[in-house]
Amino acid sequence: MGVAYKAVQWNRQKFVYDIILLTTVVFYLFFFEGISLHFSSDLDIKGIWIRAFGSAAFILLHVILSIGPLSRLSPKFLPLLYNRRHMGVTMFILALLHARDALAWYHDFGNLEPIVSLFVSNTHYADFIRFPFEALGGVALVILFLMAATSHDFWLTNLTAPVWKALHMGVYLAYGLLVGHVVLGALETNTHPLLTLAVGVGFVWIVGIHLITALREAQKDGAPLFGPPAQPQVDADGFIHVGSVQDIPENRAKIAVVAGERVAIFKYEGKISAISNVCQHQNGPLGEGKIVDGCITCPWHGYQYLPESGISPPPFTEKIPTFNVKLQGDQILVSAKPNLPGTPVVPAVIGQV
Repeated sequence: MGVAYKAVQWNRQKFVYDIILLTTVVFYLFFFEGISLHFSSDLDIKGIWIRAFGSAAFILLHVILSIGPLSRLSPKFLPLLYNRRHMGVTMFILALLHARDALAWYHDFGNLEPIVSLFVSNTHYADFIRFPFEALGGVALVILFLMAATSHDFWLTNLTAPVWKALHMGVYLAYGLLVGHVVLGALETNTHPLLTLAVGVGFVWIVGIHLITALREAQKDGAPLFGPPAQPQVDADGFIHVGSVQDIPENRAKIAVVAGERVAIFKYEGKISAISNVCQHQNGPLGEGKIVDGCITCPWHGYQYLPESGISPPPFTEKIPTFNVKLQGDQILVSAKPNLPGTPVVPAVIGQV
């Protein structure tokens, strides 16, 4: 977290992350050039780099879309999530270089401006095989630009978390457009089926890893694969039983579904508090974090909240909903109705009669 909007404060982890990222990208680009020249020495170097930039961006997009689901499946992938926005900006730059060189190569020698030529030179919009695949890439690039331009926390705060998150979900639309861009481009310009097959494998991977993660998350919530979810038993005071005090390690949480919402129930200093599981920063799972210096700390990017109120410590202003809690012996009950974000709640004291 940062008190003000200022230049990125680098640390060792960010340096290592970005060095590995940039080294891998540079290695791939020159490896692509070497392999291309080895097997087809008559290829123009400009055409090779157009393909190198485009393929690097497309592969990196697959990596980016895989990080979220993989992080849900195993915490070992969380380090990749830490600076993922740098990966996204790198991917956009590669896509921009691909688009720049492709425009200059294919559309810079006519009477029209290259961008205008991109959209009007091929008008076979009703023909699948001859569909103007370049237009799909152009629209995808605009989406990727909006995401890269709003990646800083300034936009997250001022657009609000729900709007920012909805905007960045556009990456899936961009991915679909790019799959069409690559496949249709291959069908028009490349008679070898390997590229189309590789894109198909990547598409199956992205869809598959998201479905597997969704099924696992549903199982963790106790939701059936088919049919409506079971309705929890609510007592006369509107509270739901969520488990035992012994289920929760010290300074950690148990995540339970209460009235259709994930709630993080934390145990700390002999007390129990319950808050929404969703971090206001990027919807991180607060219940998978821990209490550090008296604050619930999100495992994704370190955003913090006071367990009794769901308010970030000053000077920060983020707020999340809280839930009333009570104990019956060692059994924890949580109110089915959330409080407004930032509402203070007296914690339940363990062992208090």
